[in-house]
Amino acid sequence: MGISFDKALGVHPSAVQLRLARAELLAANLANVDTPNFQAKDIDFNAEMQRSQTTMSFGSSPQVKYRLPYQASEDGNTVTLDVEQAEFSKNSLDYQTSLAFLNSKITGLKKAIEGK
Repeated sequence: MGISFDKALGVHPSAVQLRLARAELLAANLANVDTPNFQAKDIDFNAEMQRSQTTMSFGSSPQVKYRLPYQASEDGNTVTLDVEQAEFSKNSLDYQTSLAFLNSKITGLKKAIEGK
């Protein structure tokens, strides 16, 4: 009887991938805070996790959406520094949590394989 890593690890690998993709988008938003006409982008994490569970497509790229600004800027840039920093910090904490869960699952598998 073989081990099904997809079942054993659950949603954690896809959560880590999605958090990483979101971190890259948020970092790009922060890097372009002063770029005229730059449109802030983000990923709806919950919707993407549900999509990955229903379609079982863990490797597919997430749907990127444009963030609507709270207040329009004169140069057309939709990045709000405070919002992006808060979202980046929150995503970073969630990424660390997802890694901790994944590490826990892998440690459990290792113990089971070693017979401990």
